[in-house]
Amino acid sequence: MLIREKIGAALKDAMRAKEADRLSTLRLINAAIKDKDIALRGTADDTAGVTNDDILAIMGRMVKQRQESARAYEEGGRLELAEKELSEITIIEEFLPKQLSEDEAAAAVEAAIAEVGATSIRDMGKVMAVLKGKFTGRMDFGKAGPMVKNHLG
Repeated sequence: MLIREKIGAALKDAMRAKEADRLSTLRLINAAIKDKDIALRGTADDTAGVTNDDILAIMGRMVKQRQESARAYEEGGRLELAEKELSEITIIEEFLPKQLSEDEAAAAVEAAIAEVGATSIRDMGKVMAVLKGKFTGRMDFGKAGPMVKNHLG
């Protein structure tokens, strides 16, 4: 089942159960996906539409945004808003594949370096492309970049 279909089914269930917070978050996800659909119209990528990988990337960004917002709210003493952001993260993460642990991410970085045959920092783009191809939605690429640099530099 496609992620878009899972989100649609969860949206209907939330409506039936009258879960306002869950419904709101699911609608935000749907809106972000539709925005991407609209952005792709008329481009060369239009034929395929939004892929599962695109949706995973969108939801990954949504989680990251909410983590930053929650941190800012906590620092500002707005705990009720921070809790709302954290509950949205929980709902979004239901649709994301399980994140790689630190050890799994390190092993994936080493495997990608070996696969590409990377020897210097100039090969970092190739390594990151392999990682993004295999682990979109499962790996934090903000943390993966420094790991690749440490191995190559």
